Amino acid sequence: MVTFILIRHGESTDNLHSVWAGWKDAPLSNHGMKQAKALGGFFSDTDFVAIHTSDLKRAYLTAQAILDCQVSKEAPTLSLLTSHLLREQHFGVAEGKPYTKSRADVVYSDLYAQGIYPSPRDRGESFPEGESRNDLRRRAEQAVDEILLPYVWQSARDGTTGVRVALISHGLFIKELIAALVGRDAQGKTTDLYYKGLRNTAWARVTVEVQSLSRRKHDDINSLPLKVRLTDFDRKDHLKNVVRQQGGIGSSAHDPNQKDIRSFFAGGS
Repeated sequence: MVTFILIRHGESTDNLHSVWAGWKDAPLSNHGMKQAKALGGFFSDTDFVAIHTSDLKRAYLTAQAILDCQVSKEAPTLSLLTSHLLREQHFGVAEGKPYTKSRADVVYSDLYAQGIYPSPRDRGESFPEGESRNDLRRRAEQAVDEILLPYVWQSARDGTTGVRVALISHGLFIKELIAALVGRDAQGKTTDLYYKGLRNTAWARVTVEVQSLSRRKHDDINSLPLKVRLTDFDRKDHLKNVVRQQGGIGSSAHDPNQKDIRSFFAGGS
């Protein structure tokens, strides 16, 4: 069995504003970095065999915080595996523009011409030059095939258990990824459920195992049925003691080169 820990990135500066933030590469806020470090500490003794991440900064920096805290025997050989497949939904010309709720009484192209970008009304609709939710699902299916399932097949061939893989991505993408992964279950369980509401750095756990393994040869494993279970969703235990720094500091963009003010007054270098 392989366990996938699917993690949403820490708070970004764009998360603090009602804007369409997909491929727009906003950094973590200072509070978002605190969330990421708390997450890293929470998973410090989890033996991840791999850490996959979106190549966008807010996800990559969250993944780096997890990697920095790894103390398992595999930690010295771990590195971050980036992929554009794990990016958030691309909102095209609406990227960075104010978010507006969907409207049924107007022609969207007229609103676009005015710089107004209401939420698409269905899964097949997208902003110009952007992705629809159906496009996002297809990308999630590709990620399942190219990134996730190879761990399942290899684990089955090797007879290994307790394989854990971390994947750091974005809220809408993780929702589609879970649906795509659960959709591979041999019994067709809950393929169209709406998995939403992941808080920044909250995580979900999905387990995948190959069924009827003893009946097939190793070269035929990829055709065997799968048992897929979502066991946890929106877990955020690690955030219990994370408090936003006051005075606007917590909402500012995180600068890794900026010294903590407490360290400054303590004479730290």
